[in-house]
Amino acid sequence: MKKPNVLLITSDQQHWNTIGAFNDEVHTPNLDRLVREGTTFTRAYCPNPTCTPTRASIITGMYPSQHGAWTLGTKLMEDRHTVGEDFNAAGYKTALVGKAHFQPLGSTEEFPSLESYPILQDLDYWKKYSETFYGFDHVELARNHVNEAHVGQHYAIWMEEKGCHNWRDYFLPGTGTMDRNQKYSWPIPEEFHYNTWIAERTNALMEQYQEDGESFFLWSSFFDPHPEYLAPEPWDTMYDPDKLTIPELVPGEHDKNPPHFAKTQEENPDFSDLAETGKGIHGYRSHLYYEYGNWPRLTDYDKKKQVAVYYGMISLMDKYIGKILDKLDELGIADNTIVVFTTDHGHFFGQHGLQAKGGFHYEDLIKLPFIARYPGHIPAGKSSEAIQSLVDLAPTFLSFCDIRVPYAMTGVDQKKVWLGEASEARDHAICEFRHEPTTIHQKTYVDARYKITVYYNQTYGEIFDLLEDPGEYNNLWDEPAAAALKSELLLKYAWAELGKESMPMPRISGA
Repeated sequence: MKKPNVLLITSDQQHWNTIGAFNDEVHTPNLDRLVREGTTFTRAYCPNPTCTPTRASIITGMYPSQHGAWTLGTKLMEDRHTVGEDFNAAGYKTALVGKAHFQPLGSTEEFPSLESYPILQDLDYWKKYSETFYGFDHVELARNHVNEAHVGQHYAIWMEEKGCHNWRDYFLPGTGTMDRNQKYSWPIPEEFHYNTWIAERTNALMEQYQEDGESFFLWSSFFDPHPEYLAPEPWDTMYDPDKLTIPELVPGEHDKNPPHFAKTQEENPDFSDLAETGKGIHGYRSHLYYEYGNWPRLTDYDKKKQVAVYYGMISLMDKYIGKILDKLDELGIADNTIVVFTTDHGHFFGQHGLQAKGGFHYEDLIKLPFIARYPGHIPAGKSSEAIQSLVDLAPTFLSFCDIRVPYAMTGVDQKKVWLGEASEARDHAICEFRHEPTTIHQKTYVDARYKITVYYNQTYGEIFDLLEDPGEYNNLWDEPAAAALKSELLLKYAWAELGKESMPMPRISGA
C-alpha cells in the first residue's frame, strides 16, 4: 500500500476560539468539516508565542532554546536537522507553500537570509530557485502579511502570471512604501489574494504527486489572520462589529501580576527597567493601544471593527482551506492523507486589556486550534483534552509514516493519542519567550490544571488555576495559601526542563 501522505495546514496568529464549530460568532464551514471528520485537541500549545521560533520548532521537533532561533529577527541555522530531510530519505516528496519565516528580514555577512532585502524581491532569482530549503525539496514562498511592503518571491511571480502586473499598487501604493494608514478594506481582488495562491499551488502539487504516484509531506502555510486587519470585499464587511463579543480588561486583574502587566495599561509606560528596545508589538510597549500607522490610540469602534475584520480574514482563509480539502476528495487520496490544521500561536484582541502578541503567556496567546484527521484511523467527531505541543508534530508525522524519529527531536510521539489508543503522551507543555538576552526571558509550565510562569532573574511570576480560574484573572504566585502549590509547580517545571534536554546520541555501551 502507498505510504500515507501528510498535509499540514496552518494559519498565522489565530486565537484558539475562532472555529465556528465551537464559536457561533465566526463562520468556518470547512474547518467545521475537519472537526466532524477528525479529532479536535482542546489543549494544544505553541513552544513560543511568536512566528520564527515556533515555525522552526515545527520542522525540527525541538524547542526554540534548542534549535537556536529563539526570537523574531533570529535565523534557524541551515545546519539544523529538519523533518523534511527524514521524509526525503524515506522517498517522500516534500514541499512548503506560503509563509516560511525561518529567517529574518535583516541579513548580515555572517548570517545571510534569503527572506530579506534585496533578494526577497528579486523575482528573477526566485524564478530559478530550485534548491532544497530546510528539508523541503520544493518551496513557493512569500513573506508579507496583507499589505506589508516586503511582498515578493513566488507570490509576486504568480500574480504576474495571473495578469496582475500592477501588484505593487496593492502593496506599495503611491510613494513606493507600505501604506500603514490603510484600514480594514484591502483593495486587492480576491482572485489575487495570497489565500487563492496558496490553495491553487497546493492543489497543483497534490495533482502532480498523485499523477506521479508519489507520497508527500506538504505544508500549506497561510498568512491570515495575522494583522494588519485587512481583507478584500466582501470579507471586510462580513461581520457586524456591534454583534460580536469584544473581550475587555477586568478591573483589578493585573493588581497581583508582575509589574509590566499593569504598565501596559498606562498612558506612557516606562519599561526601561526591562531593557526594552521598543521593537513594536513583540515587546511590551504597545499592547494597550496597538500603535500602528496613524493609530496612536484605538477607539471603541476600532476595537470592535478589528475583531470583525479578523473574523472575516479567518472566513476567507477557511474558503480556500475548503478548496484544498475538496481537492483531496477529487484526487481520491483523502483516506490516505493525514491532515492537521493548527496555527503557530494565538492572539489578543482585547483579552486582559492587551492587543496582538508578545511576552504574556495567557491561554489566548499560547493555546491553539488543533485538529487531526486521518479517515479510518483518527476517530471522527471526537474532542480530546490530551495536551499537545507543536514540537510533537515532527515526531508524530514520522511515526505515522513508519519513519525512524531522530534521537535529537525532543517532541513526543502522539500517534497513539491521535489514534485514540492512549489517553495522553505528555502531562505538560512548556512555552518559552525570550525577546531580549537580559530580563525579558520567561518560561511557562502548564499541566492539566495549573500554569506557572517564571522569569529570568526575577522573583515575581504567575500561577493560575485553569480549573477554578479559566479566565486567568487571579494570580496565586504570592498567595500564602498557595505556597505549597508554588513549590510543587516549581519542582515540576524543573523536572520538565530536565526532561526536554536533547539527547542526539543514544548510549550504546556501558563504557
